[in-house]
Amino acid sequence: MLKCFILVLKDVSPPQEEGDVRHYLVNRILKPSFQYWTTQCRPHAVSMGNAFSFVKQAIFSLERDMEWNDMLVVLEDTIVAYIRERIDFAARVIAEKAGEKIVDGDVVLTYGRSEAIAHLFKEAARTKDFRVIVVDSKPLLEGKNFVEQLRNAGLDCTYILMNALSYVMPEVTKVFLGTASLQSDGSMLSRVGTACVALAAHSKHIPVLVCGETYKITNRTQLESITNNEMGNPQDVMEGAENLRVINLLYDLTPATFISGIITEMGILPPSSVAVLLREMNPTNAQY
Repeated sequence: MLKCFILVLKDVSPPQEEGDVRHYLVNRILKPSFQYWTTQCRPHAVSMGNAFSFVKQAIFSLERDMEWNDMLVVLEDTIVAYIRERIDFAARVIAEKAGEKIVDGDVVLTYGRSEAIAHLFKEAARTKDFRVIVVDSKPLLEGKNFVEQLRNAGLDCTYILMNALSYVMPEVTKVFLGTASLQSDGSMLSRVGTACVALAAHSKHIPVLVCGETYKITNRTQLESITNNEMGNPQDVMEGAENLRVINLLYDLTPATFISGIITEMGILPPSSVAVLLREMNPTNAQY
């Protein structure tokens, strides 16, 4: 999305009317672009909202009398820096910090597919000998491509479906999970089925470590998995169902009580400290 914003800004012509061009960029250019993205490309996500808020803040922090071309250059550099530092560099730092928790002989379990988790396992496999269990579930079966990705990188992998989770759990030493968003109360929203995996690990007293970049943190608190969820195609769950309403939820909410620690580029912290981290990252407590 941010890369699309860069392309949009390159095609924008300076406004003809007098006034603050920063309002023109936000209200006439970027807001319609963001609305189009969230309606035509994919539904609104926490990470998208945080990135858009960052771009708006970057625009309003520019000097009002700055030249048009200079303004666009500064904005492009700022967006590129956000991608580099908050996304790319953050993934490498998370892999480094989370890799310290993996030791030789570990059997680590993950669910579905996560770029942060993939980067973690590949980096850890350079110096440590461990086995990965990938748990998957229908209808998306994202774990299939994920386990192939890990196998091609030389990792020892086991692939199971959700119904075999209790069978392999006794041999698991740690659970690493990705996240779509981190709530201010320490809970997390992730691919549907994640809460089941975390619950199973928690019941066996197995550490559950969540890996996620700080740009996925939101000041919202969600109490259940229905509100603000994303709906998938019902036909992916059941085809041709008559007199039956099929619901395909794509995410679920994992309570903070099931999570042992959250690993971000800022360090490893307990779920109860997410609100503190959010406050430190947004000292003005700005609402967007």
